[in-house]
Amino acid sequence: MTRIERPAAGHETTIDSAGAPWRLAADESSAVVRLTGVLEPAGVPAVRDALLIRLCQRPGPVVADLTDLRVADPATRSVFADVQREVADWPAAGLLVCDPGADRLDPALAGVPVLPDLDAAMDALARSPMAAVLSADLAPAVGSARQARELVTDGCVRWGVPALAEAGGIAITELVNNVVAHAGTPMTVRVAPDGDALHLAVRDHSTHPPAFAGPASPTSIGGRGLLLVDALADRWGSTPLPDGKLVWCVLAPSA
Repeated sequence: MTRIERPAAGHETTIDSAGAPWRLAADESSAVVRLTGVLEPAGVPAVRDALLIRLCQRPGPVVADLTDLRVADPATRSVFADVQREVADWPAAGLLVCDPGADRLDPALAGVPVLPDLDAAMDALARSPMAAVLSADLAPAVGSARQARELVTDGCVRWGVPALAEAGGIAITELVNNVVAHAGTPMTVRVAPDGDALHLAVRDHSTHPPAFAGPASPTSIGGRGLLLVDALADRWGSTPLPDGKLVWCVLAPSA
């Protein structure tokens, strides 16, 4: 069971798995998360969950500092590549790894930037463009879809992709309405650009996976759910989390 302790703002968050020999600690004001102890194969799913939760909490790239983590089996390092692939299409998310003991050509870390020490990792982070992102915490209420659409429209104007505002508004409406109708939990909406594409995500606290609900009447308002998202998006998906899920989609100019 993964446990998360969230102290007051400005203090350290700790995440661990009961009885496990590893620990993850993160300062709320920092992009760095520190993993310490021993990572064994049995601990990989919990580490994956802990990193995904952290990436949900904080937009922008995150540095996983493995300086004080001993990896019992080199193959377990693939969890960091798995996390990087999982968040690749999330709005404003990414993972860098600081691991003095890793071979940067290790296939287990394919696709993950690996830095030899924390100074190098922070330099790489500083050279990264500042993440352009908008987010909002919304209640599971009908009016939340309107607030989410306004967020998307504002972002599209700011980031110079106004042509995606209509499709983005439709897609985010369906994602939010799915939470209102089926999850019934508070949610976080996140919107970010990537070149000329638009990335959208809605994170809720229901572990039930999203599913197509079937076609709706042509005269109905809403109710089409992921059918519309699938029709509009270049790609979309869902990431399961210990306490819910994150559903994301990417809209390209062709939308």
